[in-house]
Amino acid sequence: MKIQSRIAVAFAALLLAVVYVQPLWHIGLKAPQYPEGLGLYISVDRITGQHPQDLNSINGLNHYIGMKKIEPDDIPELRFMPWLVAGLLVSGLVVAAVGRRPGLIAWLVLFVTGAFAGLIDFYRWGYDYGHNLDSHAIISVPGMSYQPPLIGQKQLLNFSATSWPAGGGWALIAALVIGLVVLGLELRRSHRGPVSLVA
Repeated sequence: MKIQSRIAVAFAALLLAVVYVQPLWHIGLKAPQYPEGLGLYISVDRITGQHPQDLNSINGLNHYIGMKKIEPDDIPELRFMPWLVAGLLVSGLVVAAVGRRPGLIAWLVLFVTGAFAGLIDFYRWGYDYGHNLDSHAIISVPGMSYQPPLIGQKQLLNFSATSWPAGGGWALIAALVIGLVVLGLELRRSHRGPVSLVA
């Protein structure tokens, strides 16, 4: 790989460090009785409220409709995700240092596979919380489920639920895009072959 490509890959790998200081995802809830909204930030190793009491408030609302309590300590992914991201970061720096195209391809395949696995796991988590409801809940609406959207906006009773990447999530997306652009440029350069400086 060209030196510019190696620098770009190193930068993409280092972007992954943002997830340790910025949350990956944000889930927001708005309703007439909560005009300022409630929200959750999902980070690489924890889940916290958008405001100090939001997690408790959301768990209280969930209790009324039969959803399970959100207990961050009971979510195993929050224990091993920091290590997976660290492995991806270090391997990206190794790829940049070695500068071989097959290494970049392998790193991107690993990156994309991990991203899809994370999204599938997030969907499964939301499905479980939104569908496996307590039949003895105080509020029970036949046929109603409360799964938040994977991404975008969804109406849940009188709540408007939104789900979007947060700072760490956008950093992951940027890192992946940079890696894919570098691979595209490298493949195009290899297909064109060496450029002669002699007219």
